[in-house]
Amino acid sequence: MDNAQLQAHDRFSVLQKMTVMANQYVVTVACPDGSEGEVVAFAQQKRMALKEQVTLYTDESKDRVLCTFEAGQVLDIGAVYTVRDEEGIPIGSFREKPVASLLRSTWILEQPGTMELAGRERNLSVALLRRVWEFLPFTDFVPFVWPYHFDFAVGDKRLMAFDKKFGLRDRYVLDIAAPDLDRRLALAQAVALDALESR
Repeated sequence: MDNAQLQAHDRFSVLQKMTVMANQYVVTVACPDGSEGEVVAFAQQKRMALKEQVTLYTDESKDRVLCTFEAGQVLDIGAVYTVRDEEGIPIGSFREKPVASLLRSTWILEQPGTMELAGRERNLSVALLRRVWEFLPFTDFVPFVWPYHFDFAVGDKRLMAFDKKFGLRDRYVLDIAAPDLDRRLALAQAVALDALESR
């Protein structure tokens, strides 16, 4: 699927695949009946990397790069992640707001010249439960399975939603209501919400 076709879609499914050395994510078009359609992106995150860098390919063959995102610094607290297209040209960025994220994870997604979206966890109670869960001794072996959600908005207008589905495997649905938002940037942020939040 080329970039013009990708931009025409507003709903995607994101599924995490666990491997020994890396977290992998398969992104498909979400069909109206709830089934998964064509693969539009495949991402791989190496574990224990000092500086976070993730490449999204157009499919699992990894023949063609869709986009990349990379932290601007080694320490990821407050780091800005620049998203670049297949030519290495920046198309936007995202960053977590450390202080606001103490209670409820909060991100800023920026597409220069068009919009800046503020995204945060929808449910404060679930956000607090996730934080308590991280300190329990068995959480390395038992994942947090309760669904959680992020809403990205400009003011009070929600323009993107990222919803985790109930289950042992991390599966999400990404809904985009902003016609001008670059889908590559949105998909990079979606992958980051699992890859970076889960560390």
